[in-house]
Amino acid sequence: MNFSLDNIPARSAKPRQSGLTMVMDKGLSTRQAEDMIEVSGDYIDMVKLGFGSSYVTPNLDKKLAVYRSAKIPVYFGGTLLEAFIARNKFDDYLKLIEKYKLTHAEVSDGSISLDHNKKLEFIRKLSKYVTVITEVGSKEEGIIIHPNKWIELIESEIQAGAWKVIAEARESGTVGIYRPNGKAHVVLINKIISKVSAEHIIWETPNKSGQVYFIKLLGANVNLGNIAPTEVIALESLRIGLRSDTFFQFLNKKQTETYK
Repeated sequence: MNFSLDNIPARSAKPRQSGLTMVMDKGLSTRQAEDMIEVSGDYIDMVKLGFGSSYVTPNLDKKLAVYRSAKIPVYFGGTLLEAFIARNKFDDYLKLIEKYKLTHAEVSDGSISLDHNKKLEFIRKLSKYVTVITEVGSKEEGIIIHPNKWIELIESEIQAGAWKVIAEARESGTVGIYRPNGKAHVVLINKIISKVSAEHIIWETPNKSGQVYFIKLLGANVNLGNIAPTEVIALESLRIGLRSDTFFQFLNKKQTETYK
């Protein structure tokens, strides 16, 4: 940090198991990726090249090299794997992982209807080669998954070899773990964390309201994903109580009573 200040929560150090910040890269240029790393690299744990954007990204090798040189794992969005699966090309996807020397991969079924046992099979196969991140929850509004089913899916995917499981919210933050109005689905979230350690879950929080909710619920070292490249420093400030939304979260009782 640039200077000293008390009552700041301790943040986990890289390589982190908790307190992860996953950034969504939806089309940054190589120079923009370099600029992001210069400013925010210490706080970024993973970068996802969103959905199937890696297929159309110019200078993909160069951008991957930028992230690799900063020791930031990068992986292709789960939608790309779904596109390969839909075309019966899973083995070609494995070759793609090897070609680009990726260390992480995402397995999701948010766009296609995939038997869960088949999804678990893909997780087991991929986990032999890379660190696997999976995603649970539908991308479509109106599709409701019972909390017990969420728990069952998350636990089985961890057992199959997933390192972390992403709780779906999409880019809008209005599906999955959120209500259509963008507010957190409190009952669902509380039921999930009553059965599954929060350390295993990356909560998609593309909007500040979601970030604030999970920091207040689970603390500074909660795993958060789908963070915009320009919002990493802002998120880190939220995590440690240096924005108004979380300002009193980490102050002691006397400080809170005096100034709140």
